[in-house]
Amino acid sequence: MEKHITAVETVEEKTDLSTGIIYWRRIATCQNVIPEILRKDSVLKVPDIYLEEESWLHTRKRNMAVRTHCLTWTQYASLSEESVCRESLESPEWSGFTQKGRISVTGAGVLNCVPEAFAQSFLKQGVKKGIKIMETLLQEQCG
Repeated sequence: MEKHITAVETVEEKTDLSTGIIYWRRIATCQNVIPEILRKDSVLKVPDIYLEEESWLHTRKRNMAVRTHCLTWTQYASLSEESVCRESLESPEWSGFTQKGRISVTGAGVLNCVPEAFAQSFLKQGVKKGIKIMETLLQEQCG
């Protein structure tokens, strides 16, 4: 449901019957959304960005954890996020959702802050989109 994702391939899927945990590992292909002004450097001038996502669905504990990291530009930047959705501590009828992200850029000297600021802004927008997508899916499932 995210417009910048052009493909998703499941590369591993397994279910542990003893714990009730379903595991997926996927590779997502995303359009390069870095502004053209930052793509002057040939390293950033790629058509696609690849992300690896791992997710664990704990059917018995009724929670899901997702960890994503960028596979592109690993020698220059680290970008990752972790999300957990579980029953709310306040009320079991509600869901609690937490998300953490990390961004680190190296090799650009004093200009490291420029791509870091862009990535931070993009991730914040992604959080809002993710919540909207989750709400849409839940409304479709729950009526």
